Amino acid sequence: MTVVALVSGISACQAADPHPQATATGTGATSQGNTNQGANAEHTPAIPEGFEKFYTQPVTWHDCQDVSDADEFECATLAIPQSWSNAAAGEAELAIIRKPAAGTAQGSLLVNPGGPGASGVDYLPAAWSTYGKKLVESFDLVSFDPRGVQRSTPVKCMDDEGKDAYLAASYPSTPQGIQQAADQAKAWAEACAENTGPFLGEVDTQSAARDMDMMRAALGDSTLHYLGFSYGTQLGAAYAGIFPDNVGNMVLDGAIDITLTADETSAQQAAGFEQALRAYVADCQGGTRCPLTGSVDDGLATIKTILDRALNQPIPTSSGRELTQTLAFYGIAVTLYDERSWQFLTQGLSEVITAGTGDTLLFLADFYNDRNEDGTFSTNSTEAFTAVGCLDARGTTDLAQMEKDAAEIMKSAPTMGGFFGYGGLSCQDWKYPVAAVDYDISAPGAVPIVVVGTTGDPATPYRWAEALASTLQSGTLLTFTGEGHTAYGRSNECIMDAVDGFLVDGTVPAAGTKC
Repeated sequence: MTVVALVSGISACQAADPHPQATATGTGATSQGNTNQGANAEHTPAIPEGFEKFYTQPVTWHDCQDVSDADEFECATLAIPQSWSNAAAGEAELAIIRKPAAGTAQGSLLVNPGGPGASGVDYLPAAWSTYGKKLVESFDLVSFDPRGVQRSTPVKCMDDEGKDAYLAASYPSTPQGIQQAADQAKAWAEACAENTGPFLGEVDTQSAARDMDMMRAALGDSTLHYLGFSYGTQLGAAYAGIFPDNVGNMVLDGAIDITLTADETSAQQAAGFEQALRAYVADCQGGTRCPLTGSVDDGLATIKTILDRALNQPIPTSSGRELTQTLAFYGIAVTLYDERSWQFLTQGLSEVITAGTGDTLLFLADFYNDRNEDGTFSTNSTEAFTAVGCLDARGTTDLAQMEKDAAEIMKSAPTMGGFFGYGGLSCQDWKYPVAAVDYDISAPGAVPIVVVGTTGDPATPYRWAEALASTLQSGTLLTFTGEGHTAYGRSNECIMDAVDGFLVDGTVPAAGTKC
């Protein structure tokens, strides 16, 4: 999930031998405490008229070339329609990856790591080992680069030098600074339109959800088993709304509240990051090497002073690059996705405070932005992030309202809030319109869907999980009490057992379950 403001945005993504295709036998879960392996067994999903060739295409698996532990995985490329509203508009490509089940596969489990803009082909090799043994044995794990992302037909914007400047730029919240930010966003939007072409208007979440249904059919599954993280919960919820009868066992972890406006999303996410930073400061001050002295409020004030100073006086680094205010923010924010990364934030803040240099925070910002040491970028996550976000929802472009909203954000997030305002600037010059939602977001008729929320999640605040579970007619909330973004694979056995039990056996967690 994202904020787009005077900086380019914070995502809500997860911090990725020939095998016979398997057909899912039992797919939908129906009631708490029961497995329902027979549900939807007779279900024969319809194929959208005009798109038969996409739904019936064979999947030709081959060796993966550029992923870690490539010998454990198989890769393939599928054809997708450029436009799901016009079958004659041409084709694009969709890159997918599979780790065959360690045991007897009961079908495929489609996984999305979030973003928007994160590569599932990169994610699966890096993340599958954190999954439960039961899940790995029972499913062919399948992930993908959504339309517009990386190995699939990608969104293209500026060259590496232009992108580097775009990501590093910092502007004050003054009329002149806001105009500079608007000009920068316009230049980015124009570059994306010029270098991507009409496909730029077809990378919205609903189109990606339709791609998933096509994948389901190509993989031989009658219903879709799905595990989506962060933005992947929005993608999964869209799938459930469009194809409620095709939903199998679906888990949405690190949920997004799909009822919010873009401006409401930014405000609540700002508060989430502020809460997470406060939790970090309290933990840091409980240790022996914390550079933040005094009370928790004093510690937060020190961090804000660093950020404020970096606006006009970027912090030097040994590489010769400067740590701008925006890059410093990224370096701080990325560590809040997982409490195991807090130690790196302590290291970075200590360096700034004691030595006046920003090497560690710059390294963390580059890690977040997928920037290599030579100034190139390993992914197009920034490009896809903006493109998908601008097609899904946009903030107000009324300057007076933006100013008012920014002031309200600072009340709830005085340290981090300055990076979450003026979100309407990012998309106000986007060439293509917002994709109209043409489905019931409550997904009536879908079998039970498990929504997972983490109480201290900065990127997708816990209240969003509560909201999504309530919005979906068949939603059930599963809670992890802890810090960090998402829960499955990084929290505890209680979450793992509950998620695996649902995905594999269809056992819905009891209402109100907390881990």
